[in-house]
Amino acid sequence: MTDPAYDRDHAAINARFVEYRRTHDRALRNELVEEHMRLAEFLARRFAHRGEPLDDLRQVALVGLVKAVERFDPHRGLSFSSFATPTISGELKRHFRDRGWAVRVPRRVQELHLQLDRTTATLSQELGRPPTPAEIAERAGVLEEDVLEGMEAGSLYRLASLDGRPDDSGSGYGGKLGGADRELGAIEDRLAVEELLSALPEREQHIVYLRFFKGLTQSEIATRVGISQMHVSRLLGRSLELLREHASASLAADFGPLGVGEDHTTAVAADP
Repeated sequence: MTDPAYDRDHAAINARFVEYRRTHDRALRNELVEEHMRLAEFLARRFAHRGEPLDDLRQVALVGLVKAVERFDPHRGLSFSSFATPTISGELKRHFRDRGWAVRVPRRVQELHLQLDRTTATLSQELGRPPTPAEIAERAGVLEEDVLEGMEAGSLYRLASLDGRPDDSGSGYGGKLGGADRELGAIEDRLAVEELLSALPEREQHIVYLRFFKGLTQSEIATRVGISQMHVSRLLGRSLELLREHASASLAADFGPLGVGEDHTTAVAADP
């Protein structure tokens, strides 16, 4: 189908194309392209609303228009618009075939998907209901497995956005994804502390746990364990010193002995 607005004076147009084919003058070619840009715009808009930006479609249509100008033979008796329309449309269809798919699938599967779309539409009108894969396969002359493959390929043409709304909840798909686990970064520290604490006697492990993991004061620990606060303070000091020694030994084994002044542990002050 061509736009009647572009069926101009064939004699004048053909004369310019004859001149271009004889001289291959680039300036003349550009003039011919500019004179028929409305045809490219018209065809680009026919392919709009298929998920591709209109500006991209305009660029593709102009590429097709340039090819049509370069290939048109005025001696064949066709009007330029009749020749250029399928050329530009073919360029647009090729764009959708090669770049329109969100996931690249083989051309055979793309063509199968388009064929099955047409077959499905025809059968839906005839049957008054959506056809089954077996009915589509029989009408299209393909295997039922091919029908399922083509249907699956259709879901790869345009992927759902994470910002899209899958339901009426108002939240996008991205809201259903898990966030960063704040405890994940502390796993290595917990394992290191667990290994160090295993070097302490069971009572000292319990006291260190109550002080630094439960946040109890020395007085509260003394009451719970059944010893004096001064005894708790001495046990904590001795435990921390032992932990520092084991930590320093572990660092020396991994990275070599520490230099002077490189104390990689921090003393913990006792309760006043």
